[in-house]
Amino acid sequence: MPRKPDIPCKHPGCPRLVPYGSKYCEEHKPLHPEEVRSATSRGYNSRWRKARKVFLEAHPLCERCKAEGRYVKATVVDHIIPHKGDRDLFWDRDNWQALCKKCHDRKTMTEDMYGEYGYK
Repeated sequence: MPRKPDIPCKHPGCPRLVPYGSKYCEEHKPLHPEEVRSATSRGYNSRWRKARKVFLEAHPLCERCKAEGRYVKATVVDHIIPHKGDRDLFWDRDNWQALCKKCHDRKTMTEDMYGEYGYK
């Protein structure tokens, strides 16, 4: 049975090929630990889900859309400054903002594209 072809490493600018189903070559895998850690191990557990629900009830609209004059329901609690595993920054409510999924994905993609960091 034929196998799927290798794919390029997802790290920006890396030309190496990795087996289908993998994301990064061995050199870049340590730079992207968030790809292999579960959400629960990064702090997104039942305590977070409860806090997120309360925050979204108090802040029902996307902050970025609202700034542009659009009223879109917020579905994500975003960390304004990425916490990178810092528990104090993770739970700092002054570092939270309500965003719609589209705005959150755009913000996160931009941060991930231009910054290399890992979780503590």
